Amino acid sequence: MSPLANRLVTKMNGLGNEILVLDVRGGGVAVRGAEARAIARGLGFDQLMALQDPVSAGTEAFVTIFNNDGSQAGACGNGARCVAWFLMRDGARDVLAVETAAGRLECRRLGELRFSVEMGRPRLAWNEIPLRDPAEDTRAIGLRIGPESAPVLSGPSVVNMGNPHAIFWVAALDVYDLAAIGPLVEHDPMFPDRVNVSLAQALSPAHIALRVWERGAGLTKACGSAACAALVAGARKGLTRREAVVSLPGGDLEIAWRESDDIVVMTGPVEFEFETRLDPALFADLAA
Repeated sequence: MSPLANRLVTKMNGLGNEILVLDVRGGGVAVRGAEARAIARGLGFDQLMALQDPVSAGTEAFVTIFNNDGSQAGACGNGARCVAWFLMRDGARDVLAVETAAGRLECRRLGELRFSVEMGRPRLAWNEIPLRDPAEDTRAIGLRIGPESAPVLSGPSVVNMGNPHAIFWVAALDVYDLAAIGPLVEHDPMFPDRVNVSLAQALSPAHIALRVWERGAGLTKACGSAACAALVAGARKGLTRREAVVSLPGGDLEIAWRESDDIVVMTGPVEFEFETRLDPALFADLAA
């Protein structure tokens, strides 16, 4: 039987981004991609946040992040806020740190269901995204979607915010079929680690509208790391200030890219849905 059978799991969401929090600290349990896929089939999620024993001093947990296809992500901003609520729900603390594959995240409670997360510094060099080919200016790379003579989209900004992101700046969001475009860009050979794909519209210097296709998860109501990447990309292109509201289908996030230390801070709400135990039947095929 899987060591995850009958374990308590917490279902939450961040602006509709469906999150599961699974705490396996203290038991020496490692969650595998196949188990994450099995849980996704049974409960459904965009990201599973697996809390494992801390690695670095001063952190509460090492968080391994799984997409619903079993692949791993380096960062999940909405999931990080959910983890912050989970770890601080006893009310004893208002600040703590967790660690992910992308680095240390400082989390702060701003209200009962509102949290900010320091998402780290953006990585902007072509080999940090990473891209297959060198690019002198990652504010707009030479990628086109559609016919060469009349591309549907071209020149995305690319930013790594723990995950690689490609952001296409458009005049209107609803004229593009992101469900069709997203997989094409996600799997384009330009991105050896695949990529999250966003359509972004600068409504004003302090307001961005955003739709996101997440690698390994598909269309999502919200993506925190994509909102951070879009703010960084917009500021670099002179389309926005370094602080803006990012509006996604699930709601709004406040994103600030601090000049003092280059850290991107994301602020937004979380919602608790329910807790349940993982049915052993979810893992029957794995045992077989």
